[in-house]
Amino acid sequence: MSYKENDIIRGETGMITRRYLLTSFVSTASIVVAAPVLAKAPGFLRGAGDIRKIRFRNFNTGEFINSVYWIEGSYVSDALKEIDYFMRDWRQNKVRSYDPANIDILSATQGLLDSSEPFYLLSGYRTSKTNKMLSRMTDGVAQNSYHVKAMAADIRMRTRSTDKISRAAKSFKTGGVGRYARSGFVHIDSGPFRTWTS
Repeated sequence: MSYKENDIIRGETGMITRRYLLTSFVSTASIVVAAPVLAKAPGFLRGAGDIRKIRFRNFNTGEFINSVYWIEGSYVSDALKEIDYFMRDWRQNKVRSYDPANIDILSATQGLLDSSEPFYLLSGYRTSKTNKMLSRMTDGVAQNSYHVKAMAADIRMRTRSTDKISRAAKSFKTGGVGRYARSGFVHIDSGPFRTWTS
């Protein structure tokens, strides 16, 4: 499937087009000023350029997002809302405001991997109910998971190994990066810097 910059496809629920997002950029109400965030940002973000974007396909729902969520020092609030929805707990259909710092880490990681391929999202935000259910079914699901705080994503790519993805994410020395080679995914969160392999 081909896609253009800013196309967001929600499976059966419709599409928000490039024109819609570009129109929303004109409205100052749609932009969240983030200068204090940028001033405190890790070095890899201060040099990130005038725009930041993210490309995802949801492994479980088939939904796709290709979004510019940051323009010239400001987060685009409509784009962040779309990301919140995309990262929702799809099992419970619950949406929570997703941490933009983790989107920044994911975006920077994707940029370093130098691929137009989207990340496959296995898990974003999880409700406590979903997290408890998964902890009963799978080893390694933390009770106090950053997924429950809407600060984590489990991702994979078809054309990049878990080793390459985790090395790219670890190079920024921010957040948590866990490599799950046997399960074929990398966990990236916006908590304190730490790394692990399972």
